[in-house]
Amino acid sequence: MSNWTRRSFVAAAGCGLAACTSRAPDPSGERGRIDSAVDRAVSELYQTVPGAQELGARSQGLLIIPQIRKAGFFASGAYGEGALIIGPAKVEYYSLSSAGFGFTFGAAEYNQALFFLTSQSLQDFRLADGWQLGAGAAVTVPRAGGASAGIDSTRINRPIVEVVFGQRGLIADASFVGAKYSRIVR
Repeated sequence: MSNWTRRSFVAAAGCGLAACTSRAPDPSGERGRIDSAVDRAVSELYQTVPGAQELGARSQGLLIIPQIRKAGFFASGAYGEGALIIGPAKVEYYSLSSAGFGFTFGAAEYNQALFFLTSQSLQDFRLADGWQLGAGAAVTVPRAGGASAGIDSTRINRPIVEVVFGQRGLIADASFVGAKYSRIVR
């Protein structure tokens, strides 16, 4: 017969209660939430950014991170979750985390698309253990009206093209920022 102390009884009861009231995580629920947000962002990208459809047709893969939320007061941070699309399928899920320091005030939400134009850039991204957008990328921010209102896919000569679209909120940002893309494992 074992010796039950008050602490061991409370610990055993707490573990038993936790086992009875907890349930296994539902990865399909999380995936479903991300999938629907990604689908909306892809639709918005192709409807609002001229040239995005053609760029998508040329790309080997497309990483969509919708609803990235960024906020800052001198130091800033941003986070979002999305999916890597190859052909018609969402093959992997990724998160974007960034931190910055400098002149940042406000909060905003935006969508980001990374077009991988070469199979090597897509492979490098998928094999990396945490990946950072580097000098091999072209960054475009579509604006309504004016000469830079879309993506001229004939002038793209980089293996990765980043498009930021669907900005909402107000933020003033002139800071040093580092961002990391990580595979979501749930």
